[in-house]
Amino acid sequence: MSDKPHQNLAVIGHVDHGKSTMVGRLLFETGSVPEHVIEQYREEAEEKGKGGFEFAYVMDNLAEERERGVTIDIAHQEFDTDSYYFTIVDCPGHRDFVKNMITGASQADNAVLVVAADDGVAPQTQEHVFLARTLGIGELIIAVNKMDLVDYDEDKYKNVKEEVTKLLKQVRFRSEDATFVPTSAFEGDNVSERSENTSWYDGPTLLDALNDLPEPQVPTDAPLRLPIQDVYTISGIGTVPVGRVETGTLETGMNVSFQPSDVGGEVKTVEMHHEEVPKAEPGDNVGFNVRGIGKDDIRRGDVCGPADDPPSVAETFQAQVVVMQHPSVITAGYTPVFHAHTAQVACTIESIDKKLDPASGEVAEENPDFIQSGDAAVVTVRPQKPISIEPSSEIPELGSFAIRDMGQTIAAGKVLSVNER
Repeated sequence: MSDKPHQNLAVIGHVDHGKSTMVGRLLFETGSVPEHVIEQYREEAEEKGKGGFEFAYVMDNLAEERERGVTIDIAHQEFDTDSYYFTIVDCPGHRDFVKNMITGASQADNAVLVVAADDGVAPQTQEHVFLARTLGIGELIIAVNKMDLVDYDEDKYKNVKEEVTKLLKQVRFRSEDATFVPTSAFEGDNVSERSENTSWYDGPTLLDALNDLPEPQVPTDAPLRLPIQDVYTISGIGTVPVGRVETGTLETGMNVSFQPSDVGGEVKTVEMHHEEVPKAEPGDNVGFNVRGIGKDDIRRGDVCGPADDPPSVAETFQAQVVVMQHPSVITAGYTPVFHAHTAQVACTIESIDKKLDPASGEVAEENPDFIQSGDAAVVTVRPQKPISIEPSSEIPELGSFAIRDMGQTIAAGKVLSVNER
């Protein structure tokens, strides 16, 4: 761990636009991956006829991913810059991994959007920007990548910059906060050092832009909310729920409550990186043991909070959603699966209360009959089984969700209000 402030950084963008290579390059340039490891990956990549994939290999170091040549899981890697200590959340680009992307991006403070100069804005570029905006990512740095493939042509860079700016305005991202950098992750242009190939560019390098990001505000003053990822039984300790502290602090001796399982007890120990610690703060991944809690009492998707201010459990909730893709139309009675923090629960859209103008956020229509791809709306939702969520205005970390059906993400949204059970 470092003394510098911490940032979770998502790397997002369309598949094959060079995200993994960019991440590998960042880790290499900041000294997080030693030269000899890259050398070893280079040989391995060449043997498999994938020369040039060595930086991507740094991230995709799961054998299966290498064989398939795609990024599946969200690999966490860390690197230091002058200002921050970053954990990279490498977000997979493929359609069927959008769910990971959602749990990944919702954990990120800021994001680097990788857009290939030779390809420009692709369908997933739009989807990722949109999700990043809905899930509350603060600032975007846009790496216009693969400049080497377009001979470092300034006009190509400007075209992509214009396209992306238009996209940011569409989804109401503050485009003036976005930083654009022409890069080649493959060649290393403008990643840590300015490139002579882009003499027309006088802005920051990618690392400079990362150093200039605003410091994230740590939500320690909010009540403790810790969504459970897994529950283990460890000999000598007992039941150990594992998860990431989203808000507040978890301390030994605290009385906690798990919702919606509705059980509780006193926290005996808190462990981080295999060491006991007296307390854990937002962003910390922890395992902890609670007196009197058995393995079957709690499950993934539960949220742990203070016994005197327990996580809310929704009977119904009102939410703002944006439909990204749906083959037909969505009407009241539709029951897809909602993914919120670590929970996955089938929920019925009871009513479509209003349709919003996605550009301005103003009400376009009251009680519409249906919504379809591209629409934004306010809906009332009834979970089919209990789920713990919070209004996004109070605890944003537990107020966003994705809606999936038919193997794809069809919408994303945030909770406006919760009608507790």
